[in-house]
Amino acid sequence: MRAKPAATISNNSELEIAKAQLGLDQTELADSIEDLARESGDQRPKLQQELAARQAAMKQYQDRASQEDGQTAVSSAEQYQTLAQQLSTWRSLRNRRQLIAQAEQLAKDDVAALTGDRDSLKAEAASLAGKPVGESGSERIDRLQSISARQNILSILNDRLGAQQQLAALYGRWGQQAELQQKIVTHLMLLSLAFITAICIVVVLAGWGLQLALERIVHDPRQKQTLKTVLNLGTEAVGLILILLIIFGVPQQMPTILGLVTAGLTVVFQDFILAFCGWFVLMGPNGVRVRDWVEIDGVGGEVVQLGVFRTWLLETGNWTAHGHPTGRRVSFLNGYAIRGKYFNFSTVGQWMWDEIKISVPPDKSIHPLLKSIYDETVKITEADAKMAEAEWKRVTHEEGSPQFSAMPSVNLRPAGVGVDILIRYITRAGVRVETRNRLFGVFVELMQGESVGKN
Repeated sequence: MRAKPAATISNNSELEIAKAQLGLDQTELADSIEDLARESGDQRPKLQQELAARQAAMKQYQDRASQEDGQTAVSSAEQYQTLAQQLSTWRSLRNRRQLIAQAEQLAKDDVAALTGDRDSLKAEAASLAGKPVGESGSERIDRLQSISARQNILSILNDRLGAQQQLAALYGRWGQQAELQQKIVTHLMLLSLAFITAICIVVVLAGWGLQLALERIVHDPRQKQTLKTVLNLGTEAVGLILILLIIFGVPQQMPTILGLVTAGLTVVFQDFILAFCGWFVLMGPNGVRVRDWVEIDGVGGEVVQLGVFRTWLLETGNWTAHGHPTGRRVSFLNGYAIRGKYFNFSTVGQWMWDEIKISVPPDKSIHPLLKSIYDETVKITEADAKMAEAEWKRVTHEEGSPQFSAMPSVNLRPAGVGVDILIRYITRAGVRVETRNRLFGVFVELMQGESVGKN
């Protein structure tokens, strides 16, 4: 067997050394790549998955973009119907745009940095690609291994650069979507403000129109001023409610709110509710009518007007003693018919008991004068007494004679220097003064000893 030449053995040894060194360099390169990934925070698998999902979503979005321009933004913005929600959404979209712009700028900065690293690696690889003069075998192996390592690193940088470019493009699309949504919300805000302005204009015009109509219909200055105030408050309240609905929307707990509002209104307007119910009581058979003589809460007078909510009296003061109006027009809420006390002194003839007091000197004969006064009083008031008894019988629905009598009464009371005679008789309110004067004339004649027959 012939022995191998020494040159062949040397070449084989060098080849084995080169293979071993290449394996070692590849192992060190893999370790270096892993170290670089850990140090640089390379999350390539996660980024690849994220990018794949984003690319699928963006592709689907781009396919619909030509047919549904802005529909995604519209569907997202249509849920904000009130002005308060629109303002909150507008501020949120502004903050989101700022965050997206910052993220996009960071992604672009990473793209620029990675581009610089890639260019420098390309330059280094290009400088190593040239074959130097007089290069030995070991130097060539080292140069090739260095070029291979740089190519691997360059491949990683290209992957990261592509991921950052796609991420920057994705942030750009998100920014456009947020900008479109912000424009839509701005349009909705302007529309809400236009509605509020329209409501204000309508309220002003409605108030002005109602006042013009009121000028033509109502002529009483005080009533006109009151109605103007009520109409102004009413139109302003309606306008305010509509504006609040535009700003805050319809409350979610509407039944509860309506219940609370109804309870509050019932407490506030309980007097008017009782007055309205009292009006039905007063319209009943035992109620009050215009021209009746009544006493309400200690105030007596004649009913001059009976409304749905109020009763107006022409005050007569203590009319059982005088019967003359005081000139004051007093009003009461009709709730007195339910929770208060009132007295109606009027029947058909508006009968009333009147009283006259006569002072008799001690030198006069009392008993003949007393009998004459009684006889004359019965004679003058006999017709009114019979009419009053007949009417009281009809009102009380009694059979036979009524339990009370309308006959006059004459009583004696001691006085300081003589005797007082008290004459009490029934009369109609309309002829009270006339009857009173007739009786005074007769009593004066009796006191002077004149004949009663002259009357």
